Amino acid sequence: MDEKKTVAVVGSGVIGAAIALELQRRGLQVTMIDKGEPGRGTSYGNLASIALDFAAGSGPSTWRKIPRWLLDPEGPVWLRPAYALKVAPWFLRFIAAGRPARLRAIEDAGMSLSNQALADVRAMLGVIGAPELMSDEGCLAIYETEAEFAGDRGHIDFMRRYGLDFDVLSGGDIQAIEPALSPSIAKAVLLPDNKTIRDPYQLVVKLADAARALGATFVSGAVRNVEKTGDGSSVVLLENGERITVGSVVLAAGVHTRFLAEKLGEPIPLETERGYHTQIMRPGVSMRHSVIWPHRAFMITPTAGGIRVGGNVELAGLDAAPDFRRARVLVRHAQRAVPGLKVEEATEWMGHRPSLPDTIPIISPSSKMPGVWYATGHGHLGLTYSATTAQLVADMVTGRKPSVEMAPFRIDRY
Repeated sequence: MDEKKTVAVVGSGVIGAAIALELQRRGLQVTMIDKGEPGRGTSYGNLASIALDFAAGSGPSTWRKIPRWLLDPEGPVWLRPAYALKVAPWFLRFIAAGRPARLRAIEDAGMSLSNQALADVRAMLGVIGAPELMSDEGCLAIYETEAEFAGDRGHIDFMRRYGLDFDVLSGGDIQAIEPALSPSIAKAVLLPDNKTIRDPYQLVVKLADAARALGATFVSGAVRNVEKTGDGSSVVLLENGERITVGSVVLAAGVHTRFLAEKLGEPIPLETERGYHTQIMRPGVSMRHSVIWPHRAFMITPTAGGIRVGGNVELAGLDAAPDFRRARVLVRHAQRAVPGLKVEEATEWMGHRPSLPDTIPIISPSSKMPGVWYATGHGHLGLTYSATTAQLVADMVTGRKPSVEMAPFRIDRY
């Protein structure tokens, strides 16, 4: 094949695998590169939610909560003291992104992706012949008290402003649609379009398999750098000394993308928000909907053959050992919401969400090296935005006009 039509996709999580499949479908020859197996990184343990109700992470309402969160040992955000100085520059940018003038622009950008995410995921599932991987049911946001519900009024107003479909439920109406929930839940908001993926790991495996069935190849190895040749080609250098020459490169390696970006002379403020889950294979209850408890920032999701409880944010960097007390706190919270929940045949997991301080991803050509593209920083919404990101990256690589305004997602916006 003409070398100009060859592409290396670095990273085989849900973003990288979706991009590889879409590029291969558009007639390019794709080489997927990852030091691990497809779907075994952060994508393995996500909460399986197609969450269309994007809301910027920063803002005045968040600022007011941060001191309480950081002081609460069972709160939704945990900062390890040894990491505080290192994360401080990222945190200051996070605060700056919440200024009212900037916040609305961020929300508009996020919703430009959310508005087409569900349709794009459905289409992607159709391509790989697995529409059954998406649930028919939506998500319930629950509130234990009227005060909790009132405290989330800003998010309700946000959903109204962007025309998202939702329904507010009270009392017995909540248990009528999700009997496992505690009668003590005062309010719930049904988000019918926030679907669940029945097994997010299997989704990535099927995406990678579909790409390979069309001719894509997979190379196992850690990427050290990307260089340009005199004729304009790109060379991907692996740690083992292997050199892969291609026409274009897409960097979609999650939080590890930041190290490659630094070597290309365009550092990005990409931080890891460590998240935890407990996968319970004998939960003692069945659930139709995924459930999010905004006040406690975690989810309960029927996925991967059982029920998964996870969420929270731990700021501790890439190298610190997991602290699975975080996962156990979430299980206790979950048992408060779902009193019948048992923890039998359970496993615990920790992963690294690739997060940017303004909470919208980088989907962009390199500002330094022609032929290099970025797809990273999706934070809590990698699964949600996977199919849409694949479409947008494939549009840019093949010279088509993307379906959304791409300026908000450029790499040099910082």
